[in-house]
Amino acid sequence: MEEKKIDIQSIIGFILIGGILIWMLYTNSLEQPKEETGTPATTEQVTTPTNADQQLANQNNTTAPATDSAAIAQAQSRLGAFGYSATLPSAEDKTTVLENDVLRLEVANKGGYIEEAVLKNYKTYDSIPVYLVKDGNAKFNLNFTTTDGRTLDTENLYFEPSISKNGGDQVLSMKLKISDNEFLEYRYAIKPGGYMMDFNIRSQGLANTFNASQPINLDWQLKGYRHSKSISYENKYTVLGYEYEGDKYDDLGHGEDEETEKDVSYIAYKQHFFSSILLTDTPFKTSKLTSQNLVEDEEIDTVYTKAFTANIPLELQAGELNYNMNWYYGPTDYKILKDYDRNLDEIVPLGWGIFGWINKYVFIPFFAFLSSVLPSYGIAIIVMTIVVRIVLSPVTYKSYLSQAKMKVLRPEINEINEKYKDNAMKKQQETMKLYSKAGASPMSGCLPALMQIPIFYALFQFFPSAFQLRQKSFLWADDLSSYDVIAELPFHIPFYGEHVSLFPILASVAIFIYMQMTTGQSMQANQQPGMPNMKFLMYLSPIMMLFFFNNYASGLSLYYFTSNLITIGIMLVIKHVIVDEDKIHAKIQANKAKPKKQNRFTRKMQEMMEQAEEQQKRNKK
Repeated sequence: MEEKKIDIQSIIGFILIGGILIWMLYTNSLEQPKEETGTPATTEQVTTPTNADQQLANQNNTTAPATDSAAIAQAQSRLGAFGYSATLPSAEDKTTVLENDVLRLEVANKGGYIEEAVLKNYKTYDSIPVYLVKDGNAKFNLNFTTTDGRTLDTENLYFEPSISKNGGDQVLSMKLKISDNEFLEYRYAIKPGGYMMDFNIRSQGLANTFNASQPINLDWQLKGYRHSKSISYENKYTVLGYEYEGDKYDDLGHGEDEETEKDVSYIAYKQHFFSSILLTDTPFKTSKLTSQNLVEDEEIDTVYTKAFTANIPLELQAGELNYNMNWYYGPTDYKILKDYDRNLDEIVPLGWGIFGWINKYVFIPFFAFLSSVLPSYGIAIIVMTIVVRIVLSPVTYKSYLSQAKMKVLRPEINEINEKYKDNAMKKQQETMKLYSKAGASPMSGCLPALMQIPIFYALFQFFPSAFQLRQKSFLWADDLSSYDVIAELPFHIPFYGEHVSLFPILASVAIFIYMQMTTGQSMQANQQPGMPNMKFLMYLSPIMMLFFFNNYASGLSLYYFTSNLITIGIMLVIKHVIVDEDKIHAKIQANKAKPKKQNRFTRKMQEMMEQAEEQQKRNKK
């Protein structure tokens, strides 16, 4: 009975692909670093603890509506020139609403910042409206020093609202006054149908009030609300992104992180599928950015994912503030963000280098086209998978053809191994001669596999970032952007979860069958001493798919299941219809009969091996 040998090119190919898959899963780790403190995530505060002096200062800075002359005098004593704001009717805890057909904002008199931001057209996984700001999860504050030595925080002071129309835009002016014509103003302008609004910070007549020798610090903080079914999956894609030094982009937030950057032009608090972004026309010279993970235990229901902070010194111009900025509260949708032409599409994690290029210029427009003409997003994924596999079928053919050549040559390789079993150098030399004459190579099967890696990784990045898949159902999956569930478990399995997803099971079975058709065919009947257990390779990928993809987007698992199913079909067609092993054998024999002209590299390698063999013989004498 013919002894089967290991198909080297398949083994090397699977090892390389397996290594890259492990690297991708490691860099996109589902498990987030845990907090070292014992405070529950649901009770985390955005602000850092302050000492008694700071708390007293905050109390002193807080104004109360002044209703009599004594109260007014007291407010002016505490706040100096800004005590005037306490004398106005606006010095009360009320809000002003700005809204269009997609966004509703409430701006508080106290602090002048957005107290509530809700996206009208979206719901969370449990059918609650998507709030980006609500119930004190965000803070926007200017801290400054006055010429009379007071340190004040705008979050504790009352602004006077004034709402108006500018064409189709709603405009809200929030003024923190020291007189009728001297004030610090936040100006909001919201346009119809858009998630981006204008936001300006300016002062008038405060050059003699601000202490120019002390910086005015902008402090923006936000705790991200949980919006998705899988807290670990959502938290993995919740990061603080920022653009700096022109068009450079970076992010932090995969763990506990802190960074200080120069010339920052926007800061994005990205919560997987929704984002809060502050943009500025005048780049911030320095910005101290921090991210804090609030998910201590993924098994416990959690309100927040991460806490983000940005501390930014603002510069005065002739003693006054003047910054033209924008706010964005909306979906992390690649098309919407790209249409603003502000480089905001960089916050969508499509992969670096060639992987991002493939997603931006191939998969995103192609999938958008398919989803616009097909009845469901699940069918669009299947059709896109079919097209991708057909395009890659020549690569699959090359890979299988290489395997077929190696299979035809295996009897002769076995003869060489047996003939020179005591001379490893001669065995290697004769094997190389055989490959050269036959026009075959054990490495030729690896190259087609490597060519597919950019496609594999690009799609690995595409599906988790595809906003279009959010809450779109297909078959038993009620949300293609999250995991599908066919059974709930009464316990939690590490790395797997407390539910059973069907698409990863189907994908694992398809991968196992595919590897049986390739690696399984070339395994030895009896394991050779000193060689690793090659069956492990056949089980590694299916097990990884089963465990790690149980909490991934079901759209991604649907793609891999369909892809492997189609690949199995293509390989069966190639094996039984296209590739004729008898013809391959005849062609190899014809190539062997032809005089083979060695290239310079092959000739040099041959000479080196012959010299090494001669040296080995001399050493034995």
